[in-house]
Formats: sequence, C-alpha cells, structure tokens
Amino acid sequence: MDARIEQVVTSGQVSLDDTDYDVENNTYIIGDDDEVIVIDPAHDAEAILKEVGDREVMAVLLTDGNDHHLNVVLEVAAAGEEEEENWAPIALHRGDRLLWRDYFGRLAKEEDDEDDAKALRSLEPDIWLEDGGVFEIADAQLEIVHTPGHTPGSVCVISEQLGVLFSGDTLHRGRPGSIGGVYEDLRKQLNSIGALLTPLPKDLKVLPAQGEETNVGEEDSRWESWGALAQDED
Repeated sequence: MDARIEQVVTSGQVSLDDTDYDVENNTYIIGDDDEVIVIDPAHDAEAILKEVGDREVMAVLLTDGNDHHLNVVLEVAAAGEEEEENWAPIALHRGDRLLWRDYFGRLAKEEDDEDDAKALRSLEPDIWLEDGGVFEIADAQLEIVHTPGHTPGSVCVISEQLGVLFSGDTLHRGRPGSIGGVYEDLRKQLNSIGALLTPLPKDLKVLPAQGEETNVGEEDSRWESWGALAQDED
C-alpha cells in the first residue's frame, strides 16, 4: 500500500462559551509521495505544511466546526497558492454551519477592509460532508460517519485499507471527546459512539483529534461506564 498516515501535534487555545481552553491537537496527513488529504489542521499552519512538503493537498476534512479546527484551515487549504481557485476544497458537515459562520463572522468584525470582511462573512465550506460519503487518496478510501453530540455536525472518518478510525473530538482515549471536560450533548454523543464502535473490528486503530491513539476494543469495553458521566450532566 502506498498510502500512509503522518501526524503533526500542535497546541493553542480554543474558545468555548466565552471560556478559553489550552488544547493540544493532532492533525493527520493521509496520502502518498504526490498527494495528501489533511484531517483537522489546527493552530500551526507552518508546521502542518512543512510535513506536507511539495505534495498537493487534495482536500481538507474537518471532523467538527470548533475554533481550533478552523483557525488555520484557510492557510492549509491554500498551501502557498495565492489564487483561491487553486486552493484545496474544505469539507465540513452541514450540522456545524453555524459554528463556521460564527467563527468567520468574528474574524470579519476584526477586519478594517470592508471587502475582506464581506468575503469572510460569505465564506462557506466547499464540500458539505454526508454520512456514508467517501474520499479517495492514493490507494485508500476515507468514509465519513456522522457522529453528532460533541457538535451537531461532528464526524468520524474510517479507512478500512489503512485499518484506522479517525475519531476527531467525538472519541478520545478512555473517554468521550471534549474540550476542557465540557460536553454539548453527552447523551447524543454516547449514542453516536456506541453505534460507531459496535460493528467495527476490535483491533481497529483509533486516532483522535486530541491525545494518544487507542483501539476500538478498548473503547467499546469502556462505553457503558460512561453513562455515569451523562447522569452527572443532568
């Protein structure tokens, strides 16, 4: 197999409900020596594009629309190209459209140039992700699974060829994914995690957007115990 996975770890802050949290994020670069797809760029475009090198970025996939997945997405999609028509398409689930519009609306308010502000306010993802959608890169397929809960439009990405589940912030090692321990809709998130993990091979590797890797079997065995977290949220 020519396709491979490379990881870039970056750190920064994400704002959620007017509170700032320090986070460390995993960006994944999937592809071969010529072309790549980038999943969840965060904080440091220079570090991510250094790992990409001379390869062409074919798409940028976002597993949710929170700030830390948006703060360098334009720079990574551009990959040094000045003409927007040459940028890689950015893909996000429509359920997180409000998060996208809120983020770029805030950037627009900081712009002095009205034309630039208008462009930011009108900006939309190039692709709306859908459950069951498939991207191809090198000799691997990346299948989208809608997993609402962490955000309305959270998704995970499965590659059977690479033997991996990119779980975004839906699932972290040993716990449901969160930012600073804050859950938007934990019951829905747990339902999504349960439905996601049950049919998958137990030895399938799980690569989350934060923290260390794990596997489906380990997290599936913990899933029922997380119900107590949902009760605490009530």
